[in-house]
Amino acid sequence: MRREHDTCVTALRGVVTAHPLAARASVLVGLIGRGIQLSRTPVMHEREAARLGLTCAYILIDFDALQLPDAALPGILSAGAALGFQGFNVTHPFKQQIMPRLDALSPEAAAIGAVNTVVYEAGRTTGHNTDCWGFAESFRAGLPDVPLRQVVQFGAGGAGAAVAYALMQLGAGQLDIIDTDPARAQALAAHMEKDWGDRVRATDKVADVLGWTDGIANTTPVGMAKYPGMAFPAEHLRPHHWVAEIIYFPEETEMLRVARGLGCRTLAGTGMAIGQAVRAFELFTGRKSDMAAMAGHFAAAA
Repeated sequence: MRREHDTCVTALRGVVTAHPLAARASVLVGLIGRGIQLSRTPVMHEREAARLGLTCAYILIDFDALQLPDAALPGILSAGAALGFQGFNVTHPFKQQIMPRLDALSPEAAAIGAVNTVVYEAGRTTGHNTDCWGFAESFRAGLPDVPLRQVVQFGAGGAGAAVAYALMQLGAGQLDIIDTDPARAQALAAHMEKDWGDRVRATDKVADVLGWTDGIANTTPVGMAKYPGMAFPAEHLRPHHWVAEIIYFPEETEMLRVARGLGCRTLAGTGMAIGQAVRAFELFTGRKSDMAAMAGHFAAAA
């Protein structure tokens, strides 16, 4: 255990030392995930901090680049405490894996069953979920008056759990969840049953549910540059569907491109990315963040 801790401290210290702002940073935070080198989150946090008179060093802890196994996750958490981090954002594939490694969960993170933000407080780690709020805010702004009688969601991972809760809070009448791992879709539906009853259900009948749904949300990685394509056959899209994406790189995924070509109303993943960062920044720093300013930072990062 001690050797693992020391290995993670060494790895984390290496990426911290390489960051040009780290030596004078008043805020030291980072992102834990795999394949995250193109993330725009560092720019959003560092520029928002500078706007507020702070110096932030936002460190990418890319398990792929650092050649770390998933088992190093608790070691990275303890290394973060040792090196003085205020907290971490968490992304694929760790949003659910990290939960049992934390000392406490916010009520929202516990209800959703996924964590995307970890804060160090008095030597303890607390997990939060800002994805749910970020998606909901983006949806209200971008698709304010779409019907929500029945919605189909593809993906039941950590981001999928947050989006599913957001969709129900936004007023979805029925939510059908589809995942390449049917057991994972069933587990998410069962987890949500205590709050929403049988209004949330898992299914594998793609053609059936897309035939009469109002809208579609993609929370899978399909559509990213690394995973091109769509999470479902394009022929199932209809002009009356609204389509929501959480991927923001590329900003126009294959699903959004096809949907726009049909005349569907669409929501890009940029809004959720900005919204979750707004809330995470406030958790890290205790300072109020500005959504419009964060959107400007996000655009500048392009």
